[in-house]
Amino acid sequence: MGLTKTEIFTEEQNRIADLAKAFAHPARVAILQLLVDRKACVCGDLVDELNLAQATVSQHLKELKRIGIIQGEINPPRVCYCINTPVWEEAQRAFGALFDTFVPVTCC
Repeated sequence: MGLTKTEIFTEEQNRIADLAKAFAHPARVAILQLLVDRKACVCGDLVDELNLAQATVSQHLKELKRIGIIQGEINPPRVCYCINTPVWEEAQRAFGALFDTFVPVTCC
């Protein structure tokens, strides 16, 4: 059986791409900004804050949680979300390392 596209890349390259997905949609960026700005867990008012449908917010929260950049605590009927600090720091290091390797050249 053939390789999937992700199998031809390193684990690090796949993880950076996965982390980049957190920033690949403006709604997810808005959610992350809101969580960072609050400096605390946010419980239930994301829909009102973002002016998006509940289903849309839920879909983006699910993706952010899958990536691991946010974490949630379920205390029915509320779910509280906050930044997952170790994964946030991992993203900072990964993107920083990638950007730091660039040396400007005159080629184009």
